[in-house]
Amino acid sequence: MRTALVTGAAGGIGAAIAARLDADFAVTRTDRDDCDLTGDLSSLASRDVDVLVNCAADLSNAPLAELDLDTWRRVNAVNVEAPLRLCQALVPGMVERGWGRVINVISNTFHRPPGGGMVAYVTSKGALLGFTRALAVELGGTGVTVNAVAPGLTPTPASRRDLPPEAFARVLGQQALGRPLTPSDCAGAVAFLASEEAGSMTGQTICPDGGLVLL
Repeated sequence: MRTALVTGAAGGIGAAIAARLDADFAVTRTDRDDCDLTGDLSSLASRDVDVLVNCAADLSNAPLAELDLDTWRRVNAVNVEAPLRLCQALVPGMVERGWGRVINVISNTFHRPPGGGMVAYVTSKGALLGFTRALAVELGGTGVTVNAVAPGLTPTPASRRDLPPEAFARVLGQQALGRPLTPSDCAGAVAFLASEEAGSMTGQTICPDGGLVLL
């Protein structure tokens, strides 16, 4: 059985992704602390990971005037640098075996920022999208695909903690599909990109956001 590594697997969307992949892969679950850039990734490099799902994220934000460099660097360390380090550790093994999937969970906020105070987060997700596209071209012909999934605002314990109910109602009213999103919506998109059926797709973004952003 092929193997998968899902970061951020303790969260609502990450947990749903890991559970969905369990049917077809031997899944290793990690959370954000396991992707600390100060950590030693040599143990990961020794694993035969076939599917890497970068889902761990730091959502810290502040208005421009209050955004300090420590917050900016932390958000980008978790959201951009950790996926880079994990790819550097795991992609060589995928290339050697001639098959692999890298799936980066970004956000539809890059395409449609919902409001102020999100400069650090949206910038980091834009950087991860650029990383996805550039790496897809670099790995073309190796058997390794690199894609992104950009979910919309999904009610999870974390998002409900950080946002008021009216924020969810406002976004729901802007979606083409008039139903709340669920973590399984994103998990389904990731499962497809991890499958053989998605073997011709690379450098692409799937946006399971109820039709809020039309790419």
